Amino acid sequence: MPLPQPDDLTLLVLRTHFGDEKDWDALRAALDGADEYSHATYVSEPRFADVDVRELVEEEAAAAEEGRIYHLFLADATTMGDPGRLLLAVDLEVEPGRTFRVPARWFPGVSANLSLWNMDFAECADAADASGTFRGFGGD
Repeated sequence: MPLPQPDDLTLLVLRTHFGDEKDWDALRAALDGADEYSHATYVSEPRFADVDVRELVEEEAAAAEEGRIYHLFLADATTMGDPGRLLLAVDLEVEPGRTFRVPARWFPGVSANLSLWNMDFAECADAADASGTFRGFGGD
């Protein structure tokens, strides 16, 4: 189940929950509404339905070096059911399988910093609150 390659410098938002199509549309609208720049490559393929983090880590570990994806965001059942659209950020490279949640409103900043390597995954994950959700730095 190789992962698709993201467009340009964007990161993948991989849909793993295929409930209501309106939830998927609302998530994309929330992410795209942040500003004029695209921050995500959306993947909505049923073959990824209910895939878990462990499977993604294993798949990516087996990928060729030049085609590897280092981070991605899952749009899972929690994402679709939460009004803040809490995506699950997944590290596939440095600490494979490490995760944190990020609300749609924080996604543009997190994804831009990760894709440009301005920050590493651990910096964002370490800034997550007790629930495992990144809500900005310094209590923003």
